[in-house]
Amino acid sequence: MADFPKITIREATIHDIPKILDIVNHAIMHTTANYLYDVQTLEEQTRWFENKQRSKFPVIVADLNGTAIGFGTYGTFREKIGYQYTVEHSVYVAPDLIGKGVGKQLLQSLISQAKDEGYHTMIGGIDAANKGSIAFHKKFGFTETGILKEVGFKFGKWLDLQFMQLILK
Repeated sequence: MADFPKITIREATIHDIPKILDIVNHAIMHTTANYLYDVQTLEEQTRWFENKQRSKFPVIVADLNGTAIGFGTYGTFREKIGYQYTVEHSVYVAPDLIGKGVGKQLLQSLISQAKDEGYHTMIGGIDAANKGSIAFHKKFGFTETGILKEVGFKFGKWLDLQFMQLILK
């Protein structure tokens, strides 16, 4: 990683949506990190971004020489008022840059921002077979809180969902 160029974590702009879309669509088509089946359109991804902005939830990108190579966000965990201090996050990195520290910088930034905004808990919903992501989250202090068996279905098989939690102090 010493040779990896310096990246900047910044707020996403509307100009980052095509790159975010590429990253999301790769995850949809090739992984169980996202349980959608169909690739998203630019219009759908733009609407997602605008909804995040309207709801005052962050969308951040890892910027390498002016190009988004990863992104992170968080949002409502559940709609009921009692959950108002809990957020659920997502971090995605361009497939050729996974393991280069990009996700680490994105998640550190999201955790810091959530603390600054007064949230109490951050949740991650991770495909239970994704041992790499589970180990990654443990490095940040997330704990495994439960597995929902066979709640997802993709690529012709049932998928278990691992919930992980970080109390933001």
